[in-house]
Amino acid sequence: FLMLVTGLFKDVSHPLLGTREPAREDHADQSIVILHAKVAQKSYGNEKRFFCPPPCVYIRGHGWRVMQDHLKGEETNSQADTFKLLFDEQPNSRLFACAKSLFISDQDKRKHFRLVLQLFLGNRQELGSFQSRMIKVISKPSQKRQSMKNADLCISSCSRVALFNRLRSQTVSTRYLSVDRGAFIASARQWTAFTITMGKLDQRADQGDFVLSEGFICYGCVVQLVCTESEVALPPMVIRKVNKQHAILDVDEPVSQLHKCAFQFRDDPHAYLCLSNDSIIQFQASPSVRDPSRVLLNDGACWTIIGVEAVEFTFNQGLTCIQTPVSPFPVITGLEVNGGGHVAMLEIHGENFSPHLKVWFGNCEADTMFKSQKSLLCVVPDVSMFSDGWRCLRRVITVPLSLVRLDSLIYRTSFSFTYSPEFQPLASVHRATGGGKREGGMDGEPEDDVLLETIHQEFTRANFHLFMQS
Repeated sequence: FLMLVTGLFKDVSHPLLGTREPAREDHADQSIVILHAKVAQKSYGNEKRFFCPPPCVYIRGHGWRVMQDHLKGEETNSQADTFKLLFDEQPNSRLFACAKSLFISDQDKRKHFRLVLQLFLGNRQELGSFQSRMIKVISKPSQKRQSMKNADLCISSCSRVALFNRLRSQTVSTRYLSVDRGAFIASARQWTAFTITMGKLDQRADQGDFVLSEGFICYGCVVQLVCTESEVALPPMVIRKVNKQHAILDVDEPVSQLHKCAFQFRDDPHAYLCLSNDSIIQFQASPSVRDPSRVLLNDGACWTIIGVEAVEFTFNQGLTCIQTPVSPFPVITGLEVNGGGHVAMLEIHGENFSPHLKVWFGNCEADTMFKSQKSLLCVVPDVSMFSDGWRCLRRVITVPLSLVRLDSLIYRTSFSFTYSPEFQPLASVHRATGGGKREGGMDGEPEDDVLLETIHQEFTRANFHLFMQS
């Protein structure tokens, strides 16, 4: 979840003053990441069910160093008191804060809501407001078998999840599965988002490769957990449903939000993923005497699973701090190409667009037209803008897309644009009139002329098709 979009922008610049400025380079980018759960459980009466895992904010990027004032943050929703965030500096030069005291009261009738993060500098200058994705309010974890009607409660393959363990239902004993310096740990404060993938082991492969499958995660299937930041992975395991501290081996229903589950190692069917204080270990489960379809677990091997979201905002304001807030932050959700060749137009779909935005293809500004807050239209620059010779026509060229405000604030995006040549059959190249034989009796033809003619035909006949990728 902290994979910076800036990793896609190496050797790409925005020469707003005609030359590449060091302050505009990728390492000067500033990123804000909001990490939160997809669902929140409603509180009842005097019992406060705090969001678990708690919403977290990560701030990183060398561009923050140009700000000499410390950041202050507030995270809230529209019908609750403001919660002030206290940022801690971490060893990897990033700031971290979490909101542990957020909850939804039983008087709140909303079914969905968003969190709003407001950032201020030390001098109370507002940096901007940043919204989370939509969060669904639930009363309690569903114990019914999920169907397509409740697809938003199911855990999908390739989605992000978090795992936590709560001993004896005590909030203070909550531990989150996390990754620290490449090792899996149980943390009382920070939690890690994992990409959960469903698949099967290909026994025909030498190493028993994990073959990815799509669809909802179901109990009894093989899954793999991969840290979205470091890409450190646990071995493929079988996910099992947990009921009253027993792993049930004969259940194959879909996994739902806030379900209790266990992870069984494939190389040792009696071993389960377990926490012991702050360490992650393998627990040896005991078969149930009464029911052979169940095994007895300890508390540390019973995990609660929940889907999570990561929203990232990356921008670059250079050496001089922008005096106006960077929000509303424009977000691209899709691209659509109309036409082709020299008259290709790109329609950009998204949110929070304004007439003050220009679309940039790499280091080239495109003629941009504002249609609405959800749509921008721009002319696709000619591919020759990104190369200095005819060889560009023989290879795929991909450039990142950025949005630049009129005051030179750069909004990075995760989208890029690809120029891909489609070669057509070349006409046969005839020899020069007269032909004849060269000295030595061999058939001859002006090879240099043929090469130049071939290059010329490829240059003039190449039909460029425009593709998008995100």
